[in-house]
Amino acid sequence: MAVGLSGGPDSLALTAALVAEGVHVTALCIDHGLQDGSREVSEEAARIARSWGAEARVIPINVDPPTESAARQARYRAFAEWGGPVCVAHTMDDLAETFLIAGLRGMTCGMRETAEVEGAHIIRPLLAVRRTDTVATCAEIGVTPWHDPQNADRAFTRVRVRREVLPLLGDIVGGDAVPALAQAARRTQAEATRMTATTVPLATKDLPEATRQDIIAGALRAAGAKVSKPHVEGVDKLLTEWHGQGPRDVGGGLVALRVSDAIKIEEKNS
Repeated sequence: MAVGLSGGPDSLALTAALVAEGVHVTALCIDHGLQDGSREVSEEAARIARSWGAEARVIPINVDPPTESAARQARYRAFAEWGGPVCVAHTMDDLAETFLIAGLRGMTCGMRETAEVEGAHIIRPLLAVRRTDTVATCAEIGVTPWHDPQNADRAFTRVRVRREVLPLLGDIVGGDAVPALAQAARRTQAEATRMTATTVPLATKDLPEATRQDIIAGALRAAGAKVSKPHVEGVDKLLTEWHGQGPRDVGGGLVALRVSDAIKIEEKNS
């Protein structure tokens, strides 16, 4: 499994966790060349990964123009050239920040557990994990992460959201605002796709039962299946009570089956 490894706490924690689980990891350390010493940062990240038993590649890329947006696009294009799925270490905090920024731009959040970005198949295993947990993991395993200086530059919208808006929202609600925003992001994504989607993302299992089953009913309807209580509840069990069961008949010559990242509704024997 390939992992995008910047050397920051999130990607180091993800890489360490995958290695600890016995996954054969190849760390892809992208050198954007936008900051002094960027090559050394990438080489150090690769060295750490190798010390854990992972493979590692340092991949220099050309970013033109030298902007954050162009760097992101170039990074994902480099992942696409790798040719397989790539895990990236976006956390619940990233999900909440993205949700707020997207809302300010009149859009819904686009950060999903799996996605196609610039031709790359991206997997985000840490969307339920907090950034403080990845920092604590690095401290526990005795590794010193790199901290991108751009993460402290208030010229970037995301930095101001992280350092100013989220703390203010927390003060207003009297607690941590991130979990609620992340939950809202997931529900918004689910609602935006439920009328046309014929798949049900596995992340749907974390939603309230009524919302979850409403999404399932929408997927059945979109696929042309029979929408009945037994069918909805049967598909729901593929999410919430998974123990390796096979496809479930949902009428209309269709079945619901669990694949890697979703419940898919398709024709029998397709």
